[in-house]
Amino acid sequence: MADNEFDFVVIGAGPGGYVAAIRAAQLGLSTALVEKRKTLGGTCLNVGCIPSKALLHSSHLFEEATTGFADHGIKASKVELDLKAMMAHKDGVVADTIKGVDFLMKKNKITRLLGTGVITAKGEVTVDPGGTGKKEVLKAKHIVIATGSDVAPLPGVDIDEKQIVSSTGALALPKVPKSLIVIGAGVIGLEMGSVWRRLGAEVTVVEFLDHILPGMDAELSKHTQRTLRRQGMNFEMSRKVTGAKKAKTGVTLTVESVKSGDVEEMKADVVLVAIGRKPYTDGLGLDEIGVERDERGFVTVNDKFQTSVEGVYAIGDVIGGAMLAHKAEDEGVVLAEIVAGQSGHIDYDAIPGIVYTWPEVASVGKTEEQLKEAGIEYNIGKFPFTANARARAMGDVEGFVKILADATTDRVLGVHILGPAAGDLIQECVVAMEFGGSAEDIARTCHGHPGLPEVVKEAALAVAGRALHI
Repeated sequence: MADNEFDFVVIGAGPGGYVAAIRAAQLGLSTALVEKRKTLGGTCLNVGCIPSKALLHSSHLFEEATTGFADHGIKASKVELDLKAMMAHKDGVVADTIKGVDFLMKKNKITRLLGTGVITAKGEVTVDPGGTGKKEVLKAKHIVIATGSDVAPLPGVDIDEKQIVSSTGALALPKVPKSLIVIGAGVIGLEMGSVWRRLGAEVTVVEFLDHILPGMDAELSKHTQRTLRRQGMNFEMSRKVTGAKKAKTGVTLTVESVKSGDVEEMKADVVLVAIGRKPYTDGLGLDEIGVERDERGFVTVNDKFQTSVEGVYAIGDVIGGAMLAHKAEDEGVVLAEIVAGQSGHIDYDAIPGIVYTWPEVASVGKTEEQLKEAGIEYNIGKFPFTANARARAMGDVEGFVKILADATTDRVLGVHILGPAAGDLIQECVVAMEFGGSAEDIARTCHGHPGLPEVVKEAALAVAGRALHI
């Protein structure tokens, strides 16, 4: 095989792309990975999941030191914020993780190409390094589109990454703003709003809908908003932002009431636009070779991730569904295995969604609203963290675990958690659902004491009305 010929060429080195490349290489396929960014890992690693979680953890520790230690008999006077050092820690986490991904490319003998990848013909990818660099043409039996997503724009609100920022700019503010307006009450908005609120900003979230975290269980959403409000986050719901004016003193937003149409102005030092993301599919040559996309720009695929053009596949954010790194990774693995002649599948009802505020929010499977709409009868089991000894010892008793189980079979249909370490606690429920487990299966499983996972067990017991500790 010539140097420019490969079995498997991936365009985009985010979590879905580079994981797909690794799995393909493990299966013996000659593999190339094309990425226009100098560093691998895509949005998630460079300016998304990883740096945001670093800041979330650091800001949580800062808030604990300033307000939470006293309850544990720890006197921490004169706690000071060193934002420069906090940002350096965040950057260090990103840099170290990028080095890890680089190592994996070398370990698996994956050919890495820097530049913009365009599908110029069936079985052909042209890599343009930009500048004066020479274009390189790759021949591929299988081409994978894994280019991810980009920030969704808001008409009338132009992002400059200084006063009006996207999540990228919100991760690199040079100082703590006195006031921050977050447009959008989704995961990104609430996480970044939490970071800067903890560090001293007055944060107001403006949301078009009448509830936060669209798509999540309504009860979970309601309790999360109540919790964040108690922490000091302000909410302006059912509001539409129609324009923004920048000045040296800050940004003035024009905001319209969805219900009444009344118009008002809101001012802040910094505005974060976090209304969602759009698929990154332009400029890839898709229309030219006949790859079909829907009205929103998402690539259309079948259950084997095959597009309308033979030999061209797509995974991750570009095909829609939950825009989550772990969903893209799973799709990348399954696709590589299918291409290699194996079989694979993904149960999209068993993919968890997590919000890394504190307390954390985690959800998997169906919500109550979805079950009602589908006409499925179900039983509910709930248990609060206030009744858990480990949570009380930690001083983290906010929240609950809620399990939805089929009324006839007892099979777990959905789990929704607000509480400490919810993102970790949800995983045993994910495993149970992957195996078609019942609430009784979880309830009959011995959980270590004293531990937060006991709240999950008690919620499972509560499905049958026999929770022990409440």
